[in-house]
Amino acid sequence: MGREGGHHRQGHAAGLSGQDRAPGTAYREGMPNRLARSTSPYLQQHADNPVDWWEWGEEAFAEARRRDVPVLLSVGYAACHWCHVMAHESFEDEEVARAVDAGFVAVKVDREERPDVDAAYMTATTALTGHGGWPMTCLLTPEGEPFWAGTYLPREQLLQLLAGADHAWREDRDRLREGGARIVEAIRSAPRPGAGAPLTHEDLAAAARDLAADFDPQWGGFGGAPKFPPSMVLAFLLRHHARTGDERALLMVRETCEAMARSGTYDQLAGGFARYAVDRAWVVPHFEKMLYDNALLLGVYADLARVDEVARPWATRVVRETVGWLLDELWTPQAAFASSLDADTEGVEGQTYVWTPGELRLALGDEDGERAAALLGVTHAGTFEHGASTLQLREDPDDAAWWRGARERLLLRRTLRAQPARDDKVVTAWNGLVIASLAHAGWVLGEPDWVDVAARCARFVVDRHVVDGRLRRSSRDGVVGSALGVAEDYGNLVDGLLALHRATGEAGWLEEAGSLLTTALDLFGEEDGGVAATGHDAERLVIPPAASGDNAEPGGLSSLALAVLRYGAQASDAARLERAAEALGHAAPLARQAPRFAGWALVAAEELAAGPLVVRLSPADDPGEDELARAARHTPVPALVVVDDPGTPPQDGRRSATVCRGTVCGLPLTEPELLSRVTAGP
Repeated sequence: MGREGGHHRQGHAAGLSGQDRAPGTAYREGMPNRLARSTSPYLQQHADNPVDWWEWGEEAFAEARRRDVPVLLSVGYAACHWCHVMAHESFEDEEVARAVDAGFVAVKVDREERPDVDAAYMTATTALTGHGGWPMTCLLTPEGEPFWAGTYLPREQLLQLLAGADHAWREDRDRLREGGARIVEAIRSAPRPGAGAPLTHEDLAAAARDLAADFDPQWGGFGGAPKFPPSMVLAFLLRHHARTGDERALLMVRETCEAMARSGTYDQLAGGFARYAVDRAWVVPHFEKMLYDNALLLGVYADLARVDEVARPWATRVVRETVGWLLDELWTPQAAFASSLDADTEGVEGQTYVWTPGELRLALGDEDGERAAALLGVTHAGTFEHGASTLQLREDPDDAAWWRGARERLLLRRTLRAQPARDDKVVTAWNGLVIASLAHAGWVLGEPDWVDVAARCARFVVDRHVVDGRLRRSSRDGVVGSALGVAEDYGNLVDGLLALHRATGEAGWLEEAGSLLTTALDLFGEEDGGVAATGHDAERLVIPPAASGDNAEPGGLSSLALAVLRYGAQASDAARLERAAEALGHAAPLARQAPRFAGWALVAAEELAAGPLVVRLSPADDPGEDELARAARHTPVPALVVVDDPGTPPQDGRRSATVCRGTVCGLPLTEPELLSRVTAGP
């Protein structure tokens, strides 16, 4: 969506705070602004700007009212390439800073820390311009009403905008105020989709057909360039295949996952996926790596390895490599996961990751370097910029042992290069996603250490991010930020705790999930069964953010609906299952109209259509693997398998499995073949 990417320059601010500077005065050497105290790495990057930045909050708007000037709102995030281009061109420029400080109160927002603010003003930006993206630039009245909105602006255009807006505010501010009020009223009065009819089996089949019509049969994925990893849509298609036997659904997943895994969008040396590709064939990525993308894709590849023998070898490889990358690159000293790695290194996009044939020969020697170049698609013309190439693995190497050694040597050589910076902010929602996928992948591939890592992360988030009974959005270096958690923070974290309950059978995780879920429904639940994006106790924004669709990550509505559904299934709580169905009704109109933007809601709808299906294994006397557990690992994807469930008794001294659909359970089974038949789809 719009301009995304990422050069990250970590600010190191020291000295006096911006509060010691008179309003509207220019920057002086050694005087960082207020952002030096922020818990957001993105905001701290701007702490040494000559612009007199404020964080979002009542104090900034009070200052705008006191000075009777508009607010310049700039929204971005740490891995955003064009955010940093605009920062270097404009916000580090003295002339721009003088113009901003003289006529405006400048407010900088990290969209990852305040998704509610971002969503509210992105609604205005897309309404006014027809598109959106980051950096987002808005001009607001002191009451927060937008009268101009856009995205990236080159320096000269920004100076023209500032001069024109300053003049208009001084000479004709009533017109600007009236325009802002009309924009807000138009957005507020626009009809919001209410609950639709429940998604039927035919609706789910129609969604799969719509996706097939948009499928790229040559390179996988959906639509053209730029092409984003469609993780949530793939998760839906896996479940649809399992329930209906639709082979086309499985084929779309397999072909897309293999195309991505062999492409330049996947890091062939260290593992992990970049944010998106700029081309149809996934050759050239936008190089930033986001936690949420990799968490979601980890779950998809683990499930593909679980059910598809054709894909299992390379899907398992991707799972193992991606877990390794997560632990090597994003694990923090607080036992949680950082948010992202930048696309840029030292201001150059992709510099860490791309290679020339000569660099391969230098790292491996002439013969092995040429062999690696042929294997990895590194050409003298280059597939990227300046004769460099991204690394692709379009075919498996003939000599796997040789490739393992070459890969290790190349990765070691790459570590000697300058490395992209890391946004080490710990976001609740994204850590919930990775907790869920790590716990699930650890169960699927028999890696209990991964489950333990997920448990450590969950314990940190629950212990540190819940403050006075209320979940917070993020922390950094163990210091919790002030921003309140939004709906997806609760939904994704609850889902992670439920995955830990399934992987361990420990009742404490289920109890913790139930407690958070009760709070979430009190905060975000609406009378008509819908879900609000922000809590009833949150700041009231002039444009209420919506919780409806899924974009780069699950939206508030779908994440909370899925969490309620899975909790209802695992806790045998019929009331929660009914509440999940009500919430999904509000996602139904978008799921019917644009399934690509309702993938997580469709995941929930498929699991609801399958029962939901829960397999409960009795505790094993022997902690080692057994045939019944192996059969459970390969049950269809919608099955939520709870291992070592103390409520499931053994039968005649043998481990047993009880299969439940919704709140109706069958008799305990002890034969692996019978379990496979009972849980099999059509």
